[in-house]
Amino acid sequence: MTPIITVAYLSVLACALFVLIRWPRLRLQGEEPVGLFTLIALLFTAGLDMGLVMLPLAEFPIYEGDPAFGFTNALAVEFGMWGPLVWLMYFVATFYFIVLEPRLLLFQIPAVKWIYNLTIIATCSFTCYLFMSNLPTYAPDLSQGAVWALVVGVIATAVISSGNMAVMKWLAIASSYGFGMLAFTALAMIAFVYSRVDLGDFTRNIGLLSDYFLHLPRFAVPIADYHEFYLFWWFAWSIMIGQFVARFVGGMQVWQLALAMVALPAIPLGLWFSVLFVYHQGGVTIPGWLNWFMISVGVVFVINSLDSLIRLYSANLGWSREKLGDRGYYPLHFALQLALVGAYVFTPFQIQWVGLIVAGLYGLVYLLLARRLARLDGIGA
Repeated sequence: MTPIITVAYLSVLACALFVLIRWPRLRLQGEEPVGLFTLIALLFTAGLDMGLVMLPLAEFPIYEGDPAFGFTNALAVEFGMWGPLVWLMYFVATFYFIVLEPRLLLFQIPAVKWIYNLTIIATCSFTCYLFMSNLPTYAPDLSQGAVWALVVGVIATAVISSGNMAVMKWLAIASSYGFGMLAFTALAMIAFVYSRVDLGDFTRNIGLLSDYFLHLPRFAVPIADYHEFYLFWWFAWSIMIGQFVARFVGGMQVWQLALAMVALPAIPLGLWFSVLFVYHQGGVTIPGWLNWFMISVGVVFVINSLDSLIRLYSANLGWSREKLGDRGYYPLHFALQLALVGAYVFTPFQIQWVGLIVAGLYGLVYLLLARRLARLDGIGA
């Protein structure tokens, strides 16, 4: 599947460059515009999940031990897995749903609509499955029953939150603040508690991040199987996050939106990974209370990811709370998500399959767009 994801990823990056060159000052307005901070909070929490909080410490040794990543340091690799090129895909999809989809209506074609929304449902549940599968690493004392109980609670909370847009917005803002508090707390622990590491290690790590930009072309194609997995994972997310974020863009020009969606999330990501890399370099064991703080923030991220995508596919398919009522809406989406988490656990079902389908959707959109180019006349005029 390497050639498929390579062509698909490069084509999306090329689209991003084309949009920035062709319509840099086109003003974009969503259906429910919000302020910049709220927009970035919604993007940051919907476009990421618990992996941001819980995976890096386990992945640094993987990158250091794999010769494929020997061209740079493990911190730069981690940043590359989550960094700016990924967010460019979200930008392209956001632009499409604000500017092009109202003219083309490609996602209203029944076959496209159903395939697309089934990928959203499957990606939702993968977020929860990923949380479930990684939780024992951070909380080894939890029994399997306790893990399942927490997963059920997360799904239930996300379904309830998805039925109320105001709650979703406040959760996104709260989790952004929580993530900031987590990073500050971890940094304070480095500065004032551990004698083996200090703030100098943290600032040196920020310098290591520059290696990502020096080797940027390497991250535009699969470097190894693990990087390929990440690319399929982000592809599975890309269209749906773009559609979700498009609703909330408030009068920004194209270049401003690109800068906001690519640079603003990258800053906290880089700082957070630099903090965690200090712990990795110093061989510092994270204290139990901080570990649980990380788990708590991870839980909120999972809820944010789930509720935004549940709200998205439910609106697309006419399964919204307004249409089904409380008695239909909540049981339906809870059962769907729990069933698909079970599919990831008990069957060979993989997120790469979903990413492959989304890559195919991109190809179909390109083909249909070429046939309807006349509908795009006058954009930016």
